[in-house]
Amino acid sequence: MGEFLTMAPPPLPPGQRPRPDFPRFGLPPYANRFPRPGAKPIIAIQADGCPLAELDLRVDSLPRATLERALHCVTTWSHLHNRWTGVRFRDVFARVIQDSVDTPGARAGLVFFGQDGYRTSLPLEDVLHEDVLLATELNGAALDTRHGAPVRLIAPAHYGYKNLKHLERIEYHSQLPRIKRGIRALLDHPRARVALEERGRWVPGRVLRYLYRPFIARTAATFEGALLRHTTQEAPDEERDGDRQPREP
Repeated sequence: MGEFLTMAPPPLPPGQRPRPDFPRFGLPPYANRFPRPGAKPIIAIQADGCPLAELDLRVDSLPRATLERALHCVTTWSHLHNRWTGVRFRDVFARVIQDSVDTPGARAGLVFFGQDGYRTSLPLEDVLHEDVLLATELNGAALDTRHGAPVRLIAPAHYGYKNLKHLERIEYHSQLPRIKRGIRALLDHPRARVALEERGRWVPGRVLRYLYRPFIARTAATFEGALLRHTTQEAPDEERDGDRQPREP
């Protein structure tokens, strides 16, 4: 049995509003990008450019944990009471990375890569928190494409864009590089802590609330439409044929 961590739900963070459904959501350029068919929960791990291991979460003996945490989207919606199950990142770090690197300094951090081409980063001190998971299940079922299959990084103290979906590679850096520039850098805070409303760089989070909110409905619809088309294309021919109305003779 894995460990189950729960806590009384805190008040919503500054500027957040509860949302009853849990949509597939993200930057619009990624709406039509998906994990590879049949992708397995296997993660390649590197440290300062050197391959260290491939971690298969189906068979690895790392202890599993289940925790109930909200996911807070930077665009101001929050979905509450999600039960995530997986392995703690700090256990992965201790098992695979720690003995292969020098004592981490203040600028050490991780870059996470998704199968859809998205990437994000966080300082090491943030991802060593006890509730940061490499999750493979949500609410007792294996993750589906909508929520990040086969593995999703869950960092509850940080906005959703740090909770990367379809995780396939982790890179440790003793000096965390800057991975985004231009407008992407404006929208990507290095830490993106929800409690401090670190929605982006240089512009106060309180201001960004009102810039983001008009795009929520359109973005959710774009991602849901893309998922529907993708699911239809992946369905076996006989399944698609069965959905068609028979023609009259």
